Amino acid sequence: MIVMFLGSFDYPVEQHPISIKKSGDSMELNTEGLYYAEFFDYVFRGHFENIEMTREDMEFLSIFSQYLRAFGKQCPQALPYDKVEIMEDVCVKERVKTDVFGVETDRICVQWETVGTGIYARPQLYGAYLTVRDIQNSDALKTTIEIMTDPNAMGNTVDMAHKAKGLATDMTMIFNLNPCSSPSIERLEENLRLFALDRPAIRMKERSKYEKMKNSGGPSGDQDFERLIDDLVDDQAKTWAFNRYVPNSVSGVKKYTNARGRPTELVANYRYNGFKTNSPGTVRITFEKGIPKCIYFSDFPNNCKTPNASILASYAKGEYSR
Repeated sequence: MIVMFLGSFDYPVEQHPISIKKSGDSMELNTEGLYYAEFFDYVFRGHFENIEMTREDMEFLSIFSQYLRAFGKQCPQALPYDKVEIMEDVCVKERVKTDVFGVETDRICVQWETVGTGIYARPQLYGAYLTVRDIQNSDALKTTIEIMTDPNAMGNTVDMAHKAKGLATDMTMIFNLNPCSSPSIERLEENLRLFALDRPAIRMKERSKYEKMKNSGGPSGDQDFERLIDDLVDDQAKTWAFNRYVPNSVSGVKKYTNARGRPTELVANYRYNGFKTNSPGTVRITFEKGIPKCIYFSDFPNNCKTPNASILASYAKGEYSR
């Protein structure tokens, strides 16, 4: 059994900051199609105030962990001479409990061993990761209690699985979109380090297209909401575990608006293929400032799914206008 912790050693977090070969607003990080496009763009630009998570969140630790591993695997030639090995804690001895019939009832690890993964990282970036990991380890009991007492625990657990799948896909794409040794990746990594250490960012002046989208108020005029819903649901379906969305199956769209005629909510039907069956589903999309904010599916009606930021940016620019 292997846990997600990447070791417990001390590495420098301040002494040798990542070199930035290029400064200013001329560089760009390509985040098109990424599940975490908005997060990576805000980190890259140093606009930490727009990031909807903190360094104490498990989600951030997961992103940081997977990024380190992905870079180490896909970009070994871009690592410095003083690279360090990513470590992980492996269970080497378990205690198994059984009932009177010999059926296993419980299994816990009683002995751990820290081993190398064969994957390497920049020492200062890995050191920042360990700082965040140690902070989260100190809050482990609090986090466990919050999860156990959450009335929407099941929906959030499913959502975590969706996010993990989306993140895994991102890690197969990001270094194809942006070369390993590019100034944009270097800037992203330095700001990722600074965010992890709760320090001021290296800021770019140009606002993110995702920030502009959220403050745009949404497009004016008649919109093709059926196509918008189809794209949003199709994107969400990429991280579904078992069911498969039937493209272009959206029907019965209902639009609710405010006094100014701006959409506040959309409700629609769609179809998906499950275990040898074709079944109906319902989706509800709520809006904030004229832009989709949350996607709710009928199986977990209280679990907010975050819409794809790239689709929202296209919607804000009027690309769904009739």
